[in-house]
Amino acid sequence: MAAGSGDEFYNRVGGDRIGSRQIDELVGIARGLVADNQINQAEVEFLQKWLAANLHISDQPVVRVLYKRVTEMLSDGIVDDNEKAELLDTLNQFSNRDIGGLGEILKSTSLPLNDPEPPLTFAGQRYCFTGTFNFGCRKECERVVENLGAEVGSLTQKTTVLVIGIYATDSWKHSSFGNKIMKACEWRDSGSPISIVSEAHWKEYLPR
Repeated sequence: MAAGSGDEFYNRVGGDRIGSRQIDELVGIARGLVADNQINQAEVEFLQKWLAANLHISDQPVVRVLYKRVTEMLSDGIVDDNEKAELLDTLNQFSNRDIGGLGEILKSTSLPLNDPEPPLTFAGQRYCFTGTFNFGCRKECERVVENLGAEVGSLTQKTTVLVIGIYATDSWKHSSFGNKIMKACEWRDSGSPISIVSEAHWKEYLPR
């Protein structure tokens, strides 16, 4: 064994144990936060502090993703109802230990995406964003398409493109945004001109 490789091995194994402990602790925190099925500003701020304290010793993608989301939500000093619902969704997945898809890309085959994937335009289109995005918080996603000439808003029959965030789990049907996706599917199946696309496909059409 080469000199130093033993230390690297023990550091790696030790790091794995730290990572597992962090996830266990985060699952416990998530269960506590969602116990009353709502989340308030103070709880979001507490979660941000925990994530910040654990960020530097963590190689868990989900810790980084959650920290980024929570920090974005708090950036304007107010966590609005949509942001609370999105975070509650994510924490519910945690509390059920459904963490396989958090920090990993969801297999798009489990989502009712348009097949073939449609070309996307922005001017004159109405976009709706749902789920958790790698690109940034929902407001950032909306700002980008607004700058390209699109309208944004909640899901209505005027929506032409529903974009689903890349971080999700196979239990998406049971999440708060699952109803939104199912409603869009119903409209699409009945002939409405609405496309359901992944974050990855949407990002391909953004200016480089």
